Formats: sequence, C-alpha cells, structure tokens
Amino acid sequence: MELTALIPHVEALIFASDHPLALSEITTLVNKAFGFMDHLIPDDQVEAAVQAVVEKYAHPSFPFEVRYRGGGYQFLTKKDYFKTVAQLNGDKFLKRLSAAALETLAIIAYRQPVSKAEIEYIRGVNADYAIQKLLEKELIVISGRSEDQPGKPLLYSTSRLFMDYFGLNGPQDLPPLQEFSEESLMQELHLPDPALSSAESDTAYVQSENGNLQTLSPQKNATDTANTTADEA
Repeated sequence: MELTALIPHVEALIFASDHPLALSEITTLVNKAFGFMDHLIPDDQVEAAVQAVVEKYAHPSFPFEVRYRGGGYQFLTKKDYFKTVAQLNGDKFLKRLSAAALETLAIIAYRQPVSKAEIEYIRGVNADYAIQKLLEKELIVISGRSEDQPGKPLLYSTSRLFMDYFGLNGPQDLPPLQEFSEESLMQELHLPDPALSSAESDTAYVQSENGNLQTLSPQKNATDTANTTADEA
C-alpha cells in the first residue's frame, strides 16, 4: 500500500481513539481494516505514516498536535491554548489535591511500588486518607503485594491517568532526583515536619491558568511544594 494512501487511515485512527494508540495497535488495526490484502502492511511503513502525521500537525498553523505519551500517540491541544480550552470544561480543570495527598503522590511516584507503611515512615503521619483520595481520583493503583514485608501489604504505583496527565510514558520519565538518604527524603520532596497538625498539612491546591498547581492558602511552604512538584512532573 502506498504511504500517501496509508497516512489518512493512520490519522483517522489516532483522532478517533479515546486513549494513546501504541504503534503495534495502529499496525494491527490498519491490517484488520485491509484484511482483504494479500500482504500485511509492515511496522516500518505504519511508523513512517505516523511520523508524517506528527510532522503535519507540528506546523504552527494547527492549535493541536500528535504527541507520544502514555505509551502511544494521541491528539492533544497545544499548551498555548490551555486557557481557552479550560473555559470549555469549567470545573473539570480544577484538580484539587491537598498537601498531604500531593506529598503522598510524590513519594509513590518516585519510590513505586511502595507500601502504605513505607509512605507513613517517610511522611511521619497516617496515610490512609491521602491514599484513599488518590485511589478515588485514579492517580494511583494497587499494583500487587510485597513479598518482603510482614503480612504482605498492598503496594501502590502511579496510574496510566497520572502518566497521561503529566505527559509521561512511564516512571523512567520522571525528573531525576539526586541520591538521598531516608532522613533527607523529606527535605528533598519539601515534606512538612511530622509535628505539623493535619489541618496545616491539608492545604488545598487548584490548577492555575498555565497548568501549574497553586495553593488556596497563603502558606508559602505549601505553595513551594505544589509548584515544585508540578514543574518537575
């Protein structure tokens, strides 16, 4: 099949999909669509078609683009139009996370898979509520059980939604952190002193117009934590 004839079919698949499409998925779908053909369309030809679609929408005349994220290709609005598109969705763009949930999410992201006991050891406070909220928002998932810890506790990892939201293909794409000890982890992640009350650590955050997280309270430390985590992710 000629590349010029294949490109619009690949473009249509990526456009119609509600999730990032991996190259292998696109190849399978295209070959199913043209099942009457004697020879299957090879992976390298499909990849060339995908790259042609990516290059087409990279042009500044388009307000959206095709990006590789979450393990596949997906149409996304370019960041210059975030504020405009946010008006269409209203409150859906107000992603609220407390400081406790944000800190717990950071620990899970960088140490996954991790148990609740390990999270609580690092933070110095109970993590039941924060973990429950993150599970409800589908930012983390239960990824198994620990074979090394007593009672084989549940292990938590970041979800596909988390990766999609921050434009990551996997944990390996997280910004690298320098080597640190258990004692310095709280300082590295800007975690609060365990002596702080739960009320102080439950500051609410919302997504700002430029996509960063902002605090709803005047506490400077909480603001630094949210902005640093959002910028790094």
